[in-house]
Amino acid sequence: MPRPFAAPRKHTIEIMRLRGFHHLAIQVRSLEATAAWYRRVLGLAEVQRHHRPDGTLRSVWLEVPGTGGGFLALEETSAEPARDDFRTGRPGHLLLALRIDRDQRAAVLSELDRLGVPVVHQTRWTLYFRDPEGNRVALSHHPDDA
Repeated sequence: MPRPFAAPRKHTIEIMRLRGFHHLAIQVRSLEATAAWYRRVLGLAEVQRHHRPDGTLRSVWLEVPGTGGGFLALEETSAEPARDDFRTGRPGHLLLALRIDRDQRAAVLSELDRLGVPVVHQTRWTLYFRDPEGNRVALSHHPDDA
């Protein structure tokens, strides 16, 4: 049985060498409003828009800094967003966590308050909140203690 946190064995298939984060896609009901929230609250820059054959907006891509071109893809859906407790026992996507500098935590907390974004939980490393669709978002400076 492998030890937890043990260094991974070298993969035998050369093409399986991972090169980093590419993108995370999140389905949202209100695409324009949610994209505007990620631009306004997190400062993510819009990099592309994708349209359906009928010309309606299907997806907005927002660059995630520090990822070498990785992005958050907001994809429109007509389904209602799930509203549940911040922690859930269901398997699957739990949250999007982005890195902040430890010495910026107080300023980030103040800015979230100024923008009207309620922080629903905090640890000594991480601030947790939700986007307008209810998706969980976190800003963390782990493992640097506050």
